[in-house]
Amino acid sequence: MGPGEARHLLVRTGFEARIADIDAYAPLTREAAVDRLLGGVRTTASTPFPQGTLDWVAPRRFREAGPDERRRLRQQLVERGIALKAWWIGEMLATDSPLTERMTLFWHNHFTSSLQKVRSSALMARQNELLRRHALGSFAALLHAASKDPAMLVYLDGARSRRGQPNENFAREVMELFTLGEGRYTEQDVKEAARAFTGWSVEPDSGEYRWRPMLHDEGDKRVLGYFGNWRGEDVLDILLAEPATAQFVVAKLWKEFVSPQPDARELARIAALFRSSGYQIRVALRELLLSEAFWAPQNRGALVKSPVELVVGTLREFDVRVPDPMPFAFLLRALGEDLFSPPNVKGWPGGEAWINSSTLLARKQFTERLLRVDEVRMTPAMETAGPQLPLQRRFMQAIAEIEFSSAAWRAPFREREDMIPLTLLALPAAARKSFDPRELVADPVYQLK
Repeated sequence: MGPGEARHLLVRTGFEARIADIDAYAPLTREAAVDRLLGGVRTTASTPFPQGTLDWVAPRRFREAGPDERRRLRQQLVERGIALKAWWIGEMLATDSPLTERMTLFWHNHFTSSLQKVRSSALMARQNELLRRHALGSFAALLHAASKDPAMLVYLDGARSRRGQPNENFAREVMELFTLGEGRYTEQDVKEAARAFTGWSVEPDSGEYRWRPMLHDEGDKRVLGYFGNWRGEDVLDILLAEPATAQFVVAKLWKEFVSPQPDARELARIAALFRSSGYQIRVALRELLLSEAFWAPQNRGALVKSPVELVVGTLREFDVRVPDPMPFAFLLRALGEDLFSPPNVKGWPGGEAWINSSTLLARKQFTERLLRVDEVRMTPAMETAGPQLPLQRRFMQAIAEIEFSSAAWRAPFREREDMIPLTLLALPAAARKSFDPRELVADPVYQLK
């Protein structure tokens, strides 16, 4: 492939392209490189969840608690949510399979749920495990599992849907956002499908999925022209049988990894392979990564880095030591990508929506300050601040412990400084005067991938 194509593949499928990785991938063919990436994916996290984040708090504890206890439980909910966000950033920094994290994040934005409504770090952590486990497996299995996931049942009100009072939220979103796409179903299809999903519930004492047959509507339903006494699982299989589902999912993968606008002919070809494979995600992604469109010069630097890609990619690229990633959870929220808390059921819109006058300034401030950590330490004002809450103390301590060595990072580039721009930028710099990484990350091109 050469260094340029190696860099392109590594950044598009991960977070960064370190010089050692570029050297390892450059001698490979495109096919060999893609197969190496797909062969190295994980199905479990490399780091454990923080203490307490998997602990289920039954709703009745809130109902039965007095004012002080309720206040404590709410504070605990906030702290565990922050810990979970920080954990995922730490996992992205530590993983040896960045593609796993990229795909887990992709599915998190596809099968959207949010801490704001779910109000349980345990349910969101379990959902994260589920998405990671199926990230490059079978989309059919993922669809079935995500649909019954307790976080999803709470988020889209499926747990409260029952015979005679079906809730249409999940039925609508599973068609519009998870499978077919907008305009490929009718309102009557939504109403009938909602009846089929009745009886899916969550056990209050454990937070686990529970089937409640007495709440299920046993009448016949007509969904997308198919008539029968359908249950929720049957409706999902009906949706998977529609060619539009494969096209919809592959189009989203295309926009994530290739370019903002899919090529209609290539999209149809890959979608057909995806569907005929039994919805194997790995098959679709491999075809996308080996397509001519993926490697086309006009598609280099055609995508905007998400806040996660920018922040995690910069930290990984420059080997920044981050003992506690918690401050970066707040930074990501300020940049518009609050982990475990997408803005609505449609998730983050992505693309050019990541950039506005506010976030662009914050992005540039982040890289500028980060690469001066080895020059600037905690200020006396920070050290002598008055009494602080535990989260504030943790935040300040975490900021103080971040370490970056410019000299150590530059060491592998000795006698090959011309590789620095190629490593950091998807395209030639808009204006470059030196090989100084601070100047390069300040260039607008650094925001692209």
